[in-house]
Amino acid sequence: MLLSRFVIVAALASVLLGGCAKPPSSRLEFAASAPEITGSVPQLVPASYPQAMPDRLFSRGPLSGRTLTVASTADIVLHPGEVILTFDDGPRAGRTDAILDILDRYNVRASFLMLGRAADAHPELVRAVAAHGHTIGSHSYDHADLSKLTGQAALDDVLRGERAISRALAGSGATLSPFFRFPYLAQTGFLRTNMAQNDMVVLDVNIDSKDYYSENPDQIIARTLQRLEARGSGIILFHDIHARTVALLPEFLAQLGEHGYSVVRLVPRDPGVFGRDVITAEAPVTGPLRF
Repeated sequence: MLLSRFVIVAALASVLLGGCAKPPSSRLEFAASAPEITGSVPQLVPASYPQAMPDRLFSRGPLSGRTLTVASTADIVLHPGEVILTFDDGPRAGRTDAILDILDRYNVRASFLMLGRAADAHPELVRAVAAHGHTIGSHSYDHADLSKLTGQAALDDVLRGERAISRALAGSGATLSPFFRFPYLAQTGFLRTNMAQNDMVVLDVNIDSKDYYSENPDQIIARTLQRLEARGSGIILFHDIHARTVALLPEFLAQLGEHGYSVVRLVPRDPGVFGRDVITAEAPVTGPLRF
């Protein structure tokens, strides 16, 4: 009797151990399923892959992807095959409106990081961007290199830009998001910390299209896609002030779809710039600012 019980127990143990003996998932499988945290925060997966991403690695589907709601830069987590489209320096007549038509045609939504002076000049375009369902953030008032200003002067310029955009949106039912991008991507630890403490979300750049170069659209598209395929996902920087960007955007979006990418819409978790303490830019400086 004892021998038979031992045999039965041994058989059961063998079955249970056999169920735990599956080989672990490969590193490639992990990289394909793990999200990537963009920006200046720790990466869950390598920032780039050892080889260029092959065509149609991702499942083809609608170019318009999910909506990602964030409250901080660390919340911007993209999966392989996802991109966020951003446009800086606008709005500009004849450019921004044309880009809105193209984005509508492909049914995708982007984030527009606007200059305050451009919003003052074209408030109707600011409202048009919002009416088309895109997210509006700020990019300072006059595109100064904030890292070269005193801390107080830099914060004044950021707040001035936000106020200009908010004026343009007044009465439209839309609000300015807390998203911000540093002009020239030039920042300091003081400014970055101040943004975070005041619930602003800094949008970094993973892939710079360099659409400000005097190149033909095909060159810009090829370079941007090459960099995107090396990463697998990321935040892409364009500018809605250049005619060449208008010219290249339809083909670029078409190729994104051909390669199986999807465009993520970025929205704030707590919308409305005046729902938070933006920055204490008008408060007196109590001591010297060190950078």
